Amino acid sequence: MIESAHAKINLTLRVLGRRADGYHDLESLVIFADLADTLTFEPAGDTTLSVSGRYAAACGQLADNLVLKAQRALAECVVGLKGGRFILDKRLPVAAGIGGGSADAAAALRLLARANDISIDDARLMLAALRTGADVPVCLTSRACVMTGVGERLSPPLDLPPLNAVLVNPGVPLATRDVFAAHQVRAQSPALAPQAVPREHSALIEHLKAHGNDLTDAAIACAPVVKDVLDALGAQPGVLLARMSGSGSTCFALFASEAEAAAAARRLAEAHKDWWVAPAVFGGRS
Repeated sequence: MIESAHAKINLTLRVLGRRADGYHDLESLVIFADLADTLTFEPAGDTTLSVSGRYAAACGQLADNLVLKAQRALAECVVGLKGGRFILDKRLPVAAGIGGGSADAAAALRLLARANDISIDDARLMLAALRTGADVPVCLTSRACVMTGVGERLSPPLDLPPLNAVLVNPGVPLATRDVFAAHQVRAQSPALAPQAVPREHSALIEHLKAHGNDLTDAAIACAPVVKDVLDALGAQPGVLLARMSGSGSTCFALFASEAEAAAAARRLAEAHKDWWVAPAVFGGRS
């Protein structure tokens, strides 16, 4: 049994305020890329995890991996949950603002649901997702939507046009808690209504230009190289928009065509051999 764990992209992100429990209320237009980790599952008596791939060494202790945390969270909700062996091919950068670990956890929940005949819309699955991490609920379905609260409130899926993009990570991990600690909450504009998000490509681009990522300045303060990445992306021929995803350090640029995105990726990879550079398509998946 195999699931893809697609990279989560925050097209926009607003920080609305700090809650009494220490978390922050957010509002984010989220979409998913065609780049992904791969999680394989073999039903067995004991639950185990092995990790391979380019970013395996950056995953830390296996016992702390969100794949196993997700399994434990679902086991608390489902009596007699059948476990097994997880094999993770880690291709996405870690602590990079694209929800790699959360997507892995969501993939684990989908695999466990299939192995245990649990419907994907079973409330216990969403409860386990939220207990695992704030970004896991949106990764469970991996569909474009507006995410609010700490990540537990999701709009109905949005039918957005495919977006040609380049993703860049400079190889500097950013801890989400550090970026939030450096962020200063400012006065906010009215809430983003999901029905107000344009579905046509050029109108969507203009909409994105008017709604940014509130964590960008804080991320640059923690890792100045983020500004270098944004500057490099913004200087590419044909770029429509350059922005940071999540709490960083991964940034992306949007282009009108796949060819322009691919050409920009080649130039960036040649100029910055120590950066992770990948052309991608956001959205457009069933």
